[in-house]
Amino acid sequence: MSDGLVHASLRGVDSHGIRLFPHYLAALKGGRINGQPKFLFDKTSPSTGILDADDAFGHSAGLKAVSKVVSMAKKSGMGSVSVKRSTHFGAASFFGLEMAKHDMLGFSFTNSDPLIPPTRGTNPYLGNNPICFTTPCADEDPICLDMATSMITFNKVLRMRENKETAPAGVGFDVNGYDTTDPNKIVSLAPAGGYKGYGLSLMVEILCALLSGMPFGPHIGHMYNDTLDKKRNLGQFFMAIKINCFSDPVQFKMRVKQLAIELRSQDQIDPNLPILVAGDPEKKISEERIHNGIPIGKYEQEFFHDLSIEYGIQLQGLI
Repeated sequence: MSDGLVHASLRGVDSHGIRLFPHYLAALKGGRINGQPKFLFDKTSPSTGILDADDAFGHSAGLKAVSKVVSMAKKSGMGSVSVKRSTHFGAASFFGLEMAKHDMLGFSFTNSDPLIPPTRGTNPYLGNNPICFTTPCADEDPICLDMATSMITFNKVLRMRENKETAPAGVGFDVNGYDTTDPNKIVSLAPAGGYKGYGLSLMVEILCALLSGMPFGPHIGHMYNDTLDKKRNLGQFFMAIKINCFSDPVQFKMRVKQLAIELRSQDQIDPNLPILVAGDPEKKISEERIHNGIPIGKYEQEFFHDLSIEYGIQLQGLI
């Protein structure tokens, strides 16, 4: 779990980074998260399986599923695992990038709290279910598309509330289904691309909830609105494709690099705004933070300071 949080924060995905540690600790103490899970894996074919996560940290369950997916893909060319009885797994890139290390295309998905209303509806029903795709690339870190199906995540809304910021227009709706820039009034999120984002949320919900037999939409446990003794019962889905079943991995990665170079070198509308490939901003921020450290706000500083006193842990660089 700690590795997953640091991974997200290093990449600048602060909404899914170390700021979530207080919530996870509270969920562990409250009984929602099982700190000593017994994973059960049922291999249903040479390339498929189902993992019962036993309410473990989603990061831990996800890495267990990825290890199974990679193992099956090495033997069969592809591997996919459906995870049931899981919890919030943080940044989907944590798992996709792990698969890319093995010269594989990686996919990771999860369902989440109902935050997106159906097109023409007012009430949130589907999660802003993350979609992650990764591919290894020659001479640089893998290309990684990690996106929610909403314009922003609800964790970013919470961060705006903490920082007393105004939300951008077009990212969230109030209780009546109307756009609002007040993060305290946002109760549902605008899907990316309108009905297309809504459709992608439906696709991920089917992959994660229906294949695993877990609840869907508003029937899952809420991350923040439920008591911390209530289980989330999230479903997740992971898939890996072995590249050398289709192409020589070295040549493939060189072609991915060529594709990235040509995209980045296209004519720019604004010379001060470079053309990017999926994951480029995170790569840049990661380089900076590896050298300079992860910036944290006053709330996180105070929490870790109090935690260090409670558990007798010596900390440096904080209050």
